Amino acid sequence: MAQRLNYFQQSPELAKKFLEFSNALQGSTIEQGIRDFVNIRVSQMNGCAFCLDMHVKEAKIHGERDLRVHHVAIWRESTLFSPRERAALAWTEVLTQLPPHGVPDDLYDRVRNELSDKELSDLTFQVMAINGWNRANAAFRNVPGSQDKAFGLDKAGLN
Repeated sequence: MAQRLNYFQQSPELAKKFLEFSNALQGSTIEQGIRDFVNIRVSQMNGCAFCLDMHVKEAKIHGERDLRVHHVAIWRESTLFSPRERAALAWTEVLTQLPPHGVPDDLYDRVRNELSDKELSDLTFQVMAINGWNRANAAFRNVPGSQDKAFGLDKAGLN
């Protein structure tokens, strides 16, 4: 796989603003572990190899257990996730692949039992951000692992 173009070079101001938006999410009410799972799950669903590679490595650096990372794809069947994590993953999936008539009320109600209004809003922005990055990186075929050193992902020890 060869990279098609470097969107940071072609649209530096837009890329910088989107990166600022994404970096602002670090201060959200959603804990790092859930943010890692959201990034992994969206990247799996969208088939974004670059982002999936990156976020698995980030989860490892953040101390996430290997088995839980492997189970993100099967979170419904796995016993390794808390009700809060399950709610976040359900919300993540429905926003990544919107049903024809939007988010069903029953799913919204289930998620609201686990997350506050602020948390739900912050989570929604997290899902929006990773979906955006997936689309750019998949469109331009950024090569998985190609930015590991620049992003400090070589510290994950997964190369």
